[in-house]
Amino acid sequence: MKNFRHPAAAIAGAAVVALLAVGCGGGDNEAASEDNPLELSVTTFGTFGYDDLYAEYEEANPGIDIKPNNIDRGANAQTDLFTKLAAGSGVSDVVALEEGWLGAVMDVSDQFVDLNDYGAEDIKDNWVDWKFKQGTDSEGRVIGYGTDIGPQGLCYNGKLFEAAGMPSDREAVAELFGGDDATWDTYFELGNQYKEKTGNAWYDQSGFVWNSMVNQMDEGYYTADGDLNIEGNTAMKDRFMQLAAGTEAGLSANETKWDWGTGRAFTDGSFATFVCPGWMLGTIQEQLESAGGGADSGWDFADVFPGGASNWGGAFLAVPETSEHKEEAAKLAAWLTAPEQQVKQSAAANNFPSTIEAQEQLAEEATPNPMFNNAPTGAILASRAEGVVAQFKGPDDSVIQEKVFGAALTQLDAGKTDGEGAWNEAVQLLNELVVKD
Repeated sequence: MKNFRHPAAAIAGAAVVALLAVGCGGGDNEAASEDNPLELSVTTFGTFGYDDLYAEYEEANPGIDIKPNNIDRGANAQTDLFTKLAAGSGVSDVVALEEGWLGAVMDVSDQFVDLNDYGAEDIKDNWVDWKFKQGTDSEGRVIGYGTDIGPQGLCYNGKLFEAAGMPSDREAVAELFGGDDATWDTYFELGNQYKEKTGNAWYDQSGFVWNSMVNQMDEGYYTADGDLNIEGNTAMKDRFMQLAAGTEAGLSANETKWDWGTGRAFTDGSFATFVCPGWMLGTIQEQLESAGGGADSGWDFADVFPGGASNWGGAFLAVPETSEHKEEAAKLAAWLTAPEQQVKQSAAANNFPSTIEAQEQLAEEATPNPMFNNAPTGAILASRAEGVVAQFKGPDDSVIQEKVFGAALTQLDAGKTDGEGAWNEAVQLLNELVVKD
């Protein structure tokens, strides 16, 4: 199988704007000003929480006009980016990159600016080291400043737990799942108990649970050396069959990913637990609000996760080589990802920062989150981030997650196949879509 290069060292980050040289106006040599206005386009996806930060930056930098473009999902943002890279035009001055398709970006990393040329080396200590390393290519070029990371805790509906005779207090829930020794065995056992008592599902659909299980492995869909790591991987298949057994027992609500009936499933008791990287808290809030739900819907957030520490997702801000304003774009990317802005972003988007200072501030403040029964979500995520190690993501990682296993698990959720059949379908799709030769 094809041997893909490993992103060698890394980046992520944000920091003191003063460390970066003054930006450019019409040419990349003149500074932007009221007399020399400059437009910077920025493309993000999902919920980034940048709207107020854009306005703040424009006010502090006369002459800068930010043109934001937000794409609904990371997968669609990936398609948009690579289509425009192939065309050689249309890419924004600053683009958000998702961890799941960072491996594919690394294969074309020379199409992005090396942020070392704009002060990345001076601010790299802002980030947790593994996040910074993720954003560096095999030649040591820093191609992205880290925004958030995705440590995972467990979202659960306290009202539904109480109705099933389970504790709803978040500390008691953490103990119920095993605390520091929480396992997937316990998670599925409790799910079976919940199903027996209520007749209802335990999780929304199998795909997100599977992604979480894979992310906890030392090596996921690829080995650390860049080889595909699925066929013949008995440990991975065992995990898949464990999930399949739960789904076949009726623990999946068979919800459509990223839809949930426009939020209905979060308000009508369709399922009781949800795997939650930090950024997913913002997604849940949006879903609740779209369905007319709110703080009284019963959702809470516990400092526990089956199988231990896990990271799902996180993003970077990069500057493509096609930008006509590289210096100003790099300056904006650094400012947006600085610790001070990451704290504000977390408040707006409910995600968790990748910079050390911002993480420490959220942990210390422990601000209650009204949408999650006043859980101190920032402090909980800081706890869940302990022990997280970034997993190497290969060039087709997102394809494998979405179109290989995602497709197979959709069939499993719908009851159209069993676990063995779903695994075999995934392997077949892998060979058709990824291996090919």
